[in-house]
Amino acid sequence: MDEIYAIIPVSRFSNAKTRLSPFLELKEREKLLKAMLKDVTKTLKPVVDEIIIISADKEVLEYANKLEVLTLVENEGLNLNTAISQAMDWCRHKTKKVFIVPSDIPLISKTNIDALIESAKALDFVIVPSKGGGTNGLIIKPLSIDMKFGEFSFKNHIKEANKNGFDPVIYDSFYMSLDVNIAEDLGEIMIHGSGCETQGYLKDLKIGVESIHGAERLKITRPD
Repeated sequence: MDEIYAIIPVSRFSNAKTRLSPFLELKEREKLLKAMLKDVTKTLKPVVDEIIIISADKEVLEYANKLEVLTLVENEGLNLNTAISQAMDWCRHKTKKVFIVPSDIPLISKTNIDALIESAKALDFVIVPSKGGGTNGLIIKPLSIDMKFGEFSFKNHIKEANKNGFDPVIYDSFYMSLDVNIAEDLGEIMIHGSGCETQGYLKDLKIGVESIHGAERLKITRPD
């Protein structure tokens, strides 16, 4: 059994990307998250055996049904780590490996996912770092380690791997490292995201990007 199931945990649309609130209104942030989720699922569908979206939000689950992926209702009171564990528990008798992926990495399509998935079939622990010290991809046997998503989760997942006797393989991808949290991240999508749903949505909003030399690398603009 070589199946790999992708697990995508998704928070409530109404809580979507609050750090972008000075730049995007709530409805715009919700539509942004939908666009990113569409990009992620579209990329994964041809290379994994199933995609499971787990959420406590009815609206998220309804949207996931439109994307034609499996859905799980998150148990009440769970946090991100326990929600992922719930999904892994559901998967553990159905698949050999799970690929835990965030919903906000729309440039995943620019990564050689086919090669990543194929190599992971022979590896017990593959991890993709995010640019801020987090984890933007994790391929493991279901429930083989405790989930440590949160602050500096990359380092903490490596510790979990070592503690449980796994030899962690790091898959370093510029495109997968780019999760969207702040306005500057939108600029990266505008620069690198040609053809993706998320870039198309940002273009609809008339988001602009300029290169600057200061505390930030990019200046993000939109019409008043």
